[in-house]
Amino acid sequence: MGGKNKQRTKGNLRPSNSGRAAELLAKEQGTVPGFIGFGTSQSDLGYVPAIQGAEEIDSLVDSDFRMVLRKLSKKDVTTKLKAMQEFGTMCTERDTEIVKGVLPYWPRIFCKISLDHDRRVREATQQAFEKLILKVKKHLAPYLKSLMGYWLMAQCDTYTPAACAAKDAFEAAFPPSKQPEAIAFCKDEITSVLQDHLIKETPDTLSDPQTVAEEEREAKFYRVVTCSLLALKKLLCLLPDNELDSLEEKFKSLLSQNKFWKYGKHSIPQIRSAYFELVSALCQRIPQLMKEEASKVSPSVLLSIDDSDPIVCPALWEAVLYTLTTIEDCWLHVNAKKSVFPKLSAVIREGGRGLATVIYPYLLPFISKLPQTITDPKLDFFKNFLTSVFAGLSTERIKTSFSECSAVISAFFECLRFIMQQNLGEEEIEEMLVNDQLIPFIDAVLKDPRLQDGQLFNHLAETLSSWETKANVEKDDKTAHSLDKVLLNFWERLSEICVEKINEPEADVKSMSGVSDLLQVLQKPKSSLKSNKKKVGKVRFTDELPEGNKENEKCVSSEGENSEGSELMTEPSLTHNCSDLISPLRKKPLEDLVCKLAVMSFNYVNEQKSEQHLRFLSTLLSSFSSTRVFKMLLGDEKWSIVKAKPLEIARLAQKNPAVRFLYQKLIGWLNEDPRKEAGFLVDILYSALHCCDNNMERKYVLDDLIEGDLKWNSILQVIEKACSSSDKHALVTPWLKGEIIGEKLVTLADHLCNKDLESSVSSESYFSERWALLSLVLSQHIKNDYLIGEVYVERIIVKLHETLSKAKELSEAENNDSSVSFICDVAYNYFSSAKGCSLMPSSEDLLLTLFQLCAQSKEKTHLPDFLVCKLKNTWLCGVNLLIHQTGNTYKQSTFLCLSALWLKNQVQSSSLDIKSLQVLLSAVDDLLNMLLESEDTNLLGVYIGSVMPSNSEWEKMRQSLPMQWLHRPLLEGRLSLNYECFKTDFKEQDTKKLPSHLCTSALLSKMILVALKKEIVLENNELEKIIAELLYSLQWYEELDNPPIFLTGFCEMLQKMNITYDNLCGLGNTSGLLQLLFNRSMENGTLWSLIIAKLILSRSVSSDEVKRHYRRKEGFFPLTEGNMHTIQSLCPFLSKEDKKEFIAQCIPPLLAWTKEDLCSTNGGFGHLAIFNSCLQTRSIDDGELLHGILKILISWKKDHEDIFLFSCNLSEVSPEILGVNIEIIRFLSLFLKYCSSPLAESEWDFIMCSMLAWLETTSENHALYSVPLIQLFACVSCDLACELSAFFDSATLDTIGSLPVNLISEWKEFFSQGIHSLLLPLLVTVTGNEDTSETSFQNAVLKPMCETLTYIPKDQLLSQKLPSRLVAGQKANLPEYLQTLLNTLAPLLLYRARPVQIAVYHMLYKLMPELPQYDQDNLKSYGDEEEEPALSPPAALMSLLRTQEDLLENVLGCIPVGQIVTIKPLSEDFCYVLGYLLTWKLILTFFKAASSQLRALYSMYLRKTKSLNKLLYHLFRLMPENPTYAETAIELSNKDPKTFFTEELQLSIRETATLPYHIPHLACSVYHMTLKDLPAMVRLWWNSSEKRVFNIVDRFTSKYVSNVLSFQEISSVQTSTQLFNGMTVKARATTREVMATYTIEDIVIELIIQLPSNYPLGSITVESGKRVGVAVQQWRNWMLQLSTYLTHQNGSIMEGLALWKNNVDKRFEGVEDCMICFSVIHGFNYSLPKKACRTCKKKFHSACLYKWFTSSNKSTCPLCRETFF
Repeated sequence: MGGKNKQRTKGNLRPSNSGRAAELLAKEQGTVPGFIGFGTSQSDLGYVPAIQGAEEIDSLVDSDFRMVLRKLSKKDVTTKLKAMQEFGTMCTERDTEIVKGVLPYWPRIFCKISLDHDRRVREATQQAFEKLILKVKKHLAPYLKSLMGYWLMAQCDTYTPAACAAKDAFEAAFPPSKQPEAIAFCKDEITSVLQDHLIKETPDTLSDPQTVAEEEREAKFYRVVTCSLLALKKLLCLLPDNELDSLEEKFKSLLSQNKFWKYGKHSIPQIRSAYFELVSALCQRIPQLMKEEASKVSPSVLLSIDDSDPIVCPALWEAVLYTLTTIEDCWLHVNAKKSVFPKLSAVIREGGRGLATVIYPYLLPFISKLPQTITDPKLDFFKNFLTSVFAGLSTERIKTSFSECSAVISAFFECLRFIMQQNLGEEEIEEMLVNDQLIPFIDAVLKDPRLQDGQLFNHLAETLSSWETKANVEKDDKTAHSLDKVLLNFWERLSEICVEKINEPEADVKSMSGVSDLLQVLQKPKSSLKSNKKKVGKVRFTDELPEGNKENEKCVSSEGENSEGSELMTEPSLTHNCSDLISPLRKKPLEDLVCKLAVMSFNYVNEQKSEQHLRFLSTLLSSFSSTRVFKMLLGDEKWSIVKAKPLEIARLAQKNPAVRFLYQKLIGWLNEDPRKEAGFLVDILYSALHCCDNNMERKYVLDDLIEGDLKWNSILQVIEKACSSSDKHALVTPWLKGEIIGEKLVTLADHLCNKDLESSVSSESYFSERWALLSLVLSQHIKNDYLIGEVYVERIIVKLHETLSKAKELSEAENNDSSVSFICDVAYNYFSSAKGCSLMPSSEDLLLTLFQLCAQSKEKTHLPDFLVCKLKNTWLCGVNLLIHQTGNTYKQSTFLCLSALWLKNQVQSSSLDIKSLQVLLSAVDDLLNMLLESEDTNLLGVYIGSVMPSNSEWEKMRQSLPMQWLHRPLLEGRLSLNYECFKTDFKEQDTKKLPSHLCTSALLSKMILVALKKEIVLENNELEKIIAELLYSLQWYEELDNPPIFLTGFCEMLQKMNITYDNLCGLGNTSGLLQLLFNRSMENGTLWSLIIAKLILSRSVSSDEVKRHYRRKEGFFPLTEGNMHTIQSLCPFLSKEDKKEFIAQCIPPLLAWTKEDLCSTNGGFGHLAIFNSCLQTRSIDDGELLHGILKILISWKKDHEDIFLFSCNLSEVSPEILGVNIEIIRFLSLFLKYCSSPLAESEWDFIMCSMLAWLETTSENHALYSVPLIQLFACVSCDLACELSAFFDSATLDTIGSLPVNLISEWKEFFSQGIHSLLLPLLVTVTGNEDTSETSFQNAVLKPMCETLTYIPKDQLLSQKLPSRLVAGQKANLPEYLQTLLNTLAPLLLYRARPVQIAVYHMLYKLMPELPQYDQDNLKSYGDEEEEPALSPPAALMSLLRTQEDLLENVLGCIPVGQIVTIKPLSEDFCYVLGYLLTWKLILTFFKAASSQLRALYSMYLRKTKSLNKLLYHLFRLMPENPTYAETAIELSNKDPKTFFTEELQLSIRETATLPYHIPHLACSVYHMTLKDLPAMVRLWWNSSEKRVFNIVDRFTSKYVSNVLSFQEISSVQTSTQLFNGMTVKARATTREVMATYTIEDIVIELIIQLPSNYPLGSITVESGKRVGVAVQQWRNWMLQLSTYLTHQNGSIMEGLALWKNNVDKRFEGVEDCMICFSVIHGFNYSLPKKACRTCKKKFHSACLYKWFTSSNKSTCPLCRETFF
């Protein structure tokens, strides 16, 4: 019933959480009478003093602490846990004095809560205690005695983190040296607490049975008992010896309790374990007391010996040993033979029941402590004991666990040696130990390989060694004789079981392996057990070697350990060295046994072809190789000479039984069916070779064998074995270096490569074996020399190279299966291993081919990825080898020379795309980083120099770059040109291939970047040259309009690779770079000049630094293209004086040119171009000079008028004439912009007439705009028209006074009209083109043309005669010419060029205020007859808006409202959004110009189409979160930072710096207009939007817009010139209030209008002021009306007040209210009540009636309920 979510009763203040309840108690000071503690029973320890009645004590406890302490006594675990954590934090943070106040109450809380059932609470308690200790330190002392018992228990907590926390707290309180003292101080209290817990407490006394579950009570009780036992042990261990006596009585009383001894048989293992630990401690610390209690101790411990719980066992066995040691008469109290030994035997027989590693190490100490009386009869006891141990070994658990198996074996041998040592001379026991125990034990281990890991053989070897050593050094003949007899018996029995294992046709392989391992271990006499890393300690018997000898033993054993890695391949030579160390007692029986087993195995191989016997024989011969064994194997068999064998071989065989065995037996075995692993046969081969007298004999044998007897896989194994062991290699070195094996391997390489290319089908293993052999002989080096002769290595590599060269011709699928992968492996092994050997020429050729395959893209090489990766690793390995060769230089290395040449050809061939270039650069990067590791520091510099193209090669590459880059510099006037040079174009080339210049500059830049990082200095100014070429590439890209994607990708790739100018200059010395660029600029001009400008700009070089690179200005003359371009680029960076000097050089020549020279570079064109560049940087303020130039131009017109392109066809005009015209027009534009002195009338006529004539030429030749110079001519012509328009548009009365008399009127009537009559049709024509991109060169003319059109006056715009354009079915009240103008211009708001959109906006903006009057004239037709009349704004704009809404839905529709979208400037989306927002600005301008009645109709239309809703959603995706100006955002000190709402948006065509803020600012501007002009509609949308959007809009508007709008609204009221008859209006800006006082006759009405903080979203409140002579009801009606008007009309407050006043006036004039809305004037369409009921004669508004009928579904009068007719 009482669920968490249940509704709480009203007024019920009771908190549902116990923590909050405690909090409530703390707050209500003294309201809970007599509240003295918390707890469930009288014994509860959670006492905290109450607030009442204990003020003097309670005042010590801080109120926060008091509340926390109370929370600690709650039942809820979470409450306690949080409270304890809070307590700890408070202890750390509060002052010491405050914390000390808690100490009196802490012990009781700690003692209770440290035993809490929840382990997290216990842990938190100890952690908090530590913090308390650290704070109060020694002030804890008075409370130690009450704490210490529970504290010790906490340190023994079964939950380890809690125990650790308690220990940490204990160590924080007492350093280790002080701990015994502290324990001793509290010993009595500790003992009492612990005894109480052990003896008195029960589950029901520790926990309340009524509130705690039984299971929980028991768990707590068991934990407390365990902790108490362990705490007692801890007490005993920590307590000083002198303090023990005082506790003896207490312990006596404890030990006298039967309950204590019962814990040894308790069902809970933790309690038993703690009990046995305590017993051990008691035996250690209070032995006398334990002896007294022997009758209880002995049965309790010894009868539990079979307890096999893993928790109990370690403690139990420790207790057993302590009991045996402490209590000598312990066996009197138990029956050993009936009770103890059977239990022990059962545990051991079962392998320790999973606890062998714990129990077995205790067995030897256990039996060593047994008194003789208990063990009699000894023979039976020891036999049974060892038999039990042996039985334990055969259990499955022991066999599967290495550690347990080792423990059993170790215990067995320790006990065996102990028993042998104790009973030496007693024959029965000796025989029993060897015959009945040791030999069966070995036999069992040999049968089961799982047991052979347990170090049995090493234990056996060590046991034998100890017996042999003792037999040798023992002076007592009897003892020595006994040991000799034992050993003799052992070898006889061992021989029997070994023979038994081998002497079977189907002998078990694992048993045979065990026998061979055993013999090998026995052959190594001193390996001992030191190699067993896991064994930490080992029993040493008293009769073993003294310490000095033991150290020697360790040394020997460690050597044995090192050589142990290859047991089966132990070298015979080592064996023979060791054999001297073998005891004579072991040597003969071991050799006899080996011979016997070898002959037996050989017989089985001959008779039954038994492979396992053959393997066994191989292992034996590897370890025991001697002519005696081979002789025994051959027996009496005669040597039959084979005819084909050479004489030397026959002699050898006759002399040496090993060679005879090799030919007679081994070759036959090797050539039988190919075995998978024939390595053991090769081992026999080496054993036989070892018995030859010298290396030449071995060479004869092996040469003879490979001629026909040995197959390839056998040869591979012979060589592999030689590589794996230096001893074996020494046996076969002459053979490996010989001619026979070399020739055979060369033939093999040829066969493999050719066969594989022909794709002959053979098994994979067939190939891999042979490839492995080739790899081995190439890669293995012994003492820096090849395995085989060097000449053969060279020939093999040539074969591999030939094959690899053909790989490119194959397809990817063929390459997958080809030998390339094998060759890679072979080459990699060859390179990686040839550290000390010099590379051969053929190796370098192979390396080059590998490098080429890696440096080309997959499309060319057809290699799969895994092969490319292999190839890369291989060639890097090869280069690494190459550069580390001593004395190797660039010229000596064919690889370095040829790779440099190949790289040069690759980048200059213009056949690389981005991916190929990336692959190439990556490979080069790898190569150069390798070259850096060379000791020859010049190597990298020389390599880069060899890749570097010559000057002529660079020039050729530069000329091949497409020329479109010139478009922008020409348009921007940075360069001047008077010839056509646009020949190469991307469209003519493959658009994926990078120009060679880019590839070459990228490659070399990458190379010098690597070199510079290592501070390598390049020669011959290569660094400057390469950087210059890189700059040329980058400048070429930067000047391109709309560069193709692959070029953008190229630049991004350079950035990613850090190939940038800054990086290169930052790393190297580039002092000569500027001079180099100057020289090239002076020589060639064009891009080089632009690079200088860019470089100076980026490096901020001063004019003085620039000046250093040219001595005299005269040096630039006579003008060449290079000189002219250099001066033009330098102009922005030159001082005024320098510019004046250049101008002085230019003026005289301008006067003297003939007609022919006017157009040349060194004539009028060039000098005027320089003059324009100087003028462009505003550095000429000499008015006379400018007028002089103007006069020169006028004289040119008089003398050579045909040069001036006035109203002519440009198709046949030469570029030179176009060039000079462009410069003249440029000069006139700049002249107008910068000349301040007045002009004569003739000069004005020249400028204006020329401008119009040039404009006519521009207009007539629009078809030729694709020609760059004509496009440029059009641009500068429009620029001039724009400058003139701007000049006259900004003319003030002062400036007009200085102009000729009729100039202004001429401009307005003729020139301005002429400009716009030419440009507006031209705009319509040009925008009909397909390419609409603003950044396209073809549309460059749009910018100046559109800017000029923004100056068009409204009357000229209205008078324009454009081709008629009307749309069928388009409803409009506009005249035809206006409709045509709208239909022509409005669609251009969607044009993809921003200048067009802005120009069209400016033109339409001028028209908007003119349009509403045409709807006003037709207003009556939208009268009251329609129920909800609506009127569309101009149809052309609305149809455009619908198109834009669809486009924006695609762009923004998927973005959630409130998530800001960043539109990339000049993208397609940018134009859509810009057009959409501009359209809305026009609609809102149109709306604002309309009357209030029209606005109502328009807003109804917008509501129906939901266009405004869409706009508002889009605005909240486009407006920035923080609409402050970027530059003012930092100025936080400014109270009112500039925002997009406070600053007006300037829509400039030329200004592109603010483009990123264009859309956000425009969106804010539109939102501002919408709120201002359509507040009611926005309010309606806001109120109906979902909660998330509602909050976003409210927050944003309140923060950024409301203040601006409120201020504007109040200001408009204050500055309003509108006069009301009988009403005065005042405004208060600070309180956002408007006060209106209306008076008529004796009636006075005062209204106060309050604007909300989120105006205009929130409701405007209307409050009443004075009211005289008006009835209350009427007053309320008027208040409601005004509130309604202000809320629902889309206008200002003044308009709302005017409407309300009109309504009240009508009321006083006698017009009755509409009885539906109780208003005279309708609040929305401003109509009067006209529809009258025929029955009651009451009049209603049409709109009100319509709403009444539709909402009530009736057609009756609202008043009289009669049917309305």
